[in-house]
Amino acid sequence: MPYSTRRQIFAAAAGAAAASAANRQEPAAKPTLCLFSKHLPHLGYKEMAKTLKQMGFPGVDLTTRPRGHVLPENVARDLPRAHDALAAEGVSIPMITTGLLSRNDPAARPTLYTAAKLGIPFFKLGYYKFKDVAKLDSYLAQVKSDVEGLAAIAQHAGIAGGFHNHSGAYVGSALWDHWWVLRDTDPAAVGFYYDPCHATIEGGKAGWEIGFHRVRSNLKMVACKDFFWEKTGGKWQARMCPLGQGMVDYPKFFRLLKAAGFAGPISLHVEYKIEAATEAQRIEKETAAIERDYRYLKSQHDAVFGA
Repeated sequence: MPYSTRRQIFAAAAGAAAASAANRQEPAAKPTLCLFSKHLPHLGYKEMAKTLKQMGFPGVDLTTRPRGHVLPENVARDLPRAHDALAAEGVSIPMITTGLLSRNDPAARPTLYTAAKLGIPFFKLGYYKFKDVAKLDSYLAQVKSDVEGLAAIAQHAGIAGGFHNHSGAYVGSALWDHWWVLRDTDPAAVGFYYDPCHATIEGGKAGWEIGFHRVRSNLKMVACKDFFWEKTGGKWQARMCPLGQGMVDYPKFFRLLKAAGFAGPISLHVEYKIEAATEAQRIEKETAAIERDYRYLKSQHDAVFGA
């Protein structure tokens, strides 16, 4: 067979394969909706897995930190146990929430390597709080060094970190500091854990959206909660409330997520105060609150990403 003929046949075969792949139209990846396990502190791994399945959550944001579901000193033993219990009910762990701040933390390596071995793709870093904002530059430089140290372990382990923007005197409250700390870090190792509620608290009218566009190219995870401003005792403060009842523009935010091509975990946080006469009643009310907020979160997700 002449060379030109063979080349034509191969080219035709390649074109047919490409056309076939295009016609298959593989479904685009969607964000995984999770519950922050902080809100189920009374449940063990098996009970939590069954509860999440009953509520319809496909994933969980598992606390792997002091006083969490997995204690740092026991992570090599207990994280696999939690993983297996959740997997048995079809609930994934797309992210864990840690308190890690430095590569020198004794829990850093066992936590990140164990999570990576289990196929958990993301972890949340701990919080760096300003003690003296007048020493802003020197503290940011220290935080930058600490984050880069954790990024080196994460990169070697095969897991990615997310730096959460928490309102108040925290590094990341101002999203530009957030971006500055990570500007030299490998984006595959550590990125941003964006919280539209805390971003709206710090930049209500447009700052939250401007900040989102600053970090959207390296967005790993998202946290969802809601709030409104309330004047108490002569002082204005942010009061947490059910999703969709506060100041966060979730319809717009989900459109921004879609435009950014985001497909990571979305963690539901139910941070507002729930009053009850007994602990049993509080648990019952909080469960109802979780289910209500999840319905709202899923409705926003499905409206943009599809059911």
